[in-house]
Amino acid sequence: MGSTFIVHGVTLGAEGIISEFTPLPRLTAVVALPFYCASLIETVQSDIVRDDSSSGLLDCVREGLARLLGVGAPHSRRLLPLSWLLLPAALHAVLRYAVAASVQRVALWLHQRSKKQADPSNPLDAYFPELAAAWAGSLVADIVVFPLETALHRLGLQGTRTIIDATDGAVAAAAGGSPLVLPVNTQYDGFADCLHAIRRKEGGAGFYRGFGALATQYALHGALLAAARTLLRLLLLEGRG
Repeated sequence: MGSTFIVHGVTLGAEGIISEFTPLPRLTAVVALPFYCASLIETVQSDIVRDDSSSGLLDCVREGLARLLGVGAPHSRRLLPLSWLLLPAALHAVLRYAVAASVQRVALWLHQRSKKQADPSNPLDAYFPELAAAWAGSLVADIVVFPLETALHRLGLQGTRTIIDATDGAVAAAAGGSPLVLPVNTQYDGFADCLHAIRRKEGGAGFYRGFGALATQYALHGALLAAARTLLRLLLLEGRG
């Protein structure tokens, strides 16, 4: 969680700075890319091989700078240059923003068309349509760009000597033993090669591996929005009564 918050902080800070000088604040994904790769490693790295002595809060910053400068971090020849990931990262960020904004506008338009008279003083009419539209836009955008994100994750981990848990049907090595782990040993030559390799070896479903986590995230988010809306409606009814 610490590294995730650091990446969000870097993204927000870079977005604030870039938006002051250029009209391209969404390209902050390119600025935060090395730190995002470092956070990704911490996110998927197996706890079995993780060194607790080097799991500090600022490790994400140190590893991100090492990835950016190409020094200090252990790597192999399979590690792709960071410059090879800049264009895919920018494409992912811009496409996600475009899809999310378009779906959000369409959802708000449909809501306004179906409900001709809205009370601006009513919180249910003033805030929740925008929250629901934003939720729908983010959901559709993440579904659309999920294949790109899958490829970016695999390219970001390649050559970093990351060890992950063998979650695809692997069992313990012995009774009561520790779960098996696997190294990330991909050999992609770039973004296009990664997409072709996934389609060739794993089929279309390979682009959506891990999609259940995203579905759970948005299901929880939607449930919280629905619960908040129901609670607010009950409070308003009690206040009127």
